[in-house]
Amino acid sequence: MSKNYFEVLRAGINTTFQDLGRKNLYHIGIPFSGVMDNRNFLIANKLVGNKFNSPVIEFAYQGPYLKYFGNKINISITGDVNFIIKKKKDVIDGICYKSFSLEDGDEIDITSTNKSVYGYLAISGELDIKYQWSSCSTNTKANIGANDGKKLELNQKINIFKINENLNHKSLKYINTKIENIRILKGTNFDYFSEKGKDTFFEKEFTVSKLSDRMGMRLEGPKIENIVDTNIKSEGLIKGVIQVPADGNPIIMLSDHGTIGGYPKIGVVISADYDKLVQLTPGSKVKFKEVDLSSAETLFKLYDLETQNLISQI
Repeated sequence: MSKNYFEVLRAGINTTFQDLGRKNLYHIGIPFSGVMDNRNFLIANKLVGNKFNSPVIEFAYQGPYLKYFGNKINISITGDVNFIIKKKKDVIDGICYKSFSLEDGDEIDITSTNKSVYGYLAISGELDIKYQWSSCSTNTKANIGANDGKKLELNQKINIFKINENLNHKSLKYINTKIENIRILKGTNFDYFSEKGKDTFFEKEFTVSKLSDRMGMRLEGPKIENIVDTNIKSEGLIKGVIQVPADGNPIIMLSDHGTIGGYPKIGVVISADYDKLVQLTPGSKVKFKEVDLSSAETLFKLYDLETQNLISQI
């Protein structure tokens, strides 16, 4: 066993190892997976001096409770997260977007996300976890990735190969903002829906359902009328595609989505809006707004540039 490690005292609700995911495997039914919120992932790693694609611990709603054993190490947490750090004599209220030092015997209790879904814990070192198809990302539905494709478990050890030499503290002033208008491109089956159905999709409000996870986000609201067929021959899917099954309620494909599907596709969420989309909690209200391909490309370039500018400030 490594002399530097974390012990899991509470695993949390949906705690997994993630990085940027795995590429070019759709043809064998394997999606990208990877972190849900790319920007918060990148910032977390930069705060502790890791390489940009280093594995992190992603958690949803309630995070893990960990005890650290070993030499001094830095950690950072990004997202909208409540957490505390317990030292021998002190309890420190955690601050997101700031690095903290942990020493032998210290504990970190990630109690909850705050009006959001996902948070990220980065550790300043190389984690002893397995890679599959050039990624550690855990897809629990398919048992793929680090930790035998499973969530973190009680009493599990998280071993650390090597701690970063630079343990300077870093911080970033950043506030996560909410999104209500989700921008989309027309889907390949857009004409399957009546004019009334299209108007409903763009003009009415939908609610994020409790039936949402890393695979997909189900929405509830007015039914979207289909005038052609509520089923199609199964076709390839991509992250962000919005399918409409027979009940008329949209389903947005997320990072661990199935790679084929047989429901008509009314649209696809643009990449620039994906990070904020996945942070919408059940009960959140959303509306859709159409943009063209050129605008979607420009919006993504601007979002990526903003992300890089934030990282450069650390």
